[in-house]
Amino acid sequence: MSEPQQPYHSIERKKKRAITFNICATMLSFLLALAVVSFFIKRIFFLKKDSFDQNVFVYLKQHVSDENTSIMEFLTLLGSQYFLIPAFLLLMAYYFFIRKNTWNGIRVAVVSLSSLGVMFALKMLFKRPRPDMPLLRQVEGLSFPSGHAFMSFSFFGIVIYLIYKSQFKGWKRYLAVCIFVLITLLVGISRIYLRVHYASDVIAGFCMGFMWMVITLVILRQIESRRNLRT
Repeated sequence: MSEPQQPYHSIERKKKRAITFNICATMLSFLLALAVVSFFIKRIFFLKKDSFDQNVFVYLKQHVSDENTSIMEFLTLLGSQYFLIPAFLLLMAYYFFIRKNTWNGIRVAVVSLSSLGVMFALKMLFKRPRPDMPLLRQVEGLSFPSGHAFMSFSFFGIVIYLIYKSQFKGWKRYLAVCIFVLITLLVGISRIYLRVHYASDVIAGFCMGFMWMVITLVILRQIESRRNLRT
């Protein structure tokens, strides 16, 4: 015998609860990210304290080795323009030309381009110099927030969002999300390990990247909804 189907109103209630939970979780995460960024801005630029960053450098110094350095150099590549520009372009092409999903293609394009502009604007606003003792080589540019952290969160974050909204269900979806979250975190750790960014740069970069992605996706969702109502 087949299992009895749930009433339509019961399914709708579950959907509404899920939507409400997602909205509340996103809002709380956004506020937490904002609080973390505010904390580091006050501590670094107003109180001029960097003990947290220095303690992280001291801890990671204990784990420096040729093998670990090679791994970190590979991981940091995943947050660089050499990986992210082709990755963003391929993801856009996938949704525009293969999946024929224009709005997802637009989401990827807008998140990538706007994130790049916002990241550079924030660097110019804060103008924090990079650490003066890099592990391997000096890197040009400003330090706060970490561009690798900001942009890798933008890319892997939009991938996670698209996976979560896709047809993937069950353990496959959660496994994919966990993998991309782990990669993003490791990119950030690699920047601190190589001493081209402070820990606060990376944490702030993740938080700012998350906040900007949420703002962008909410705006695009509103535009899409209004456009659908007109058609």
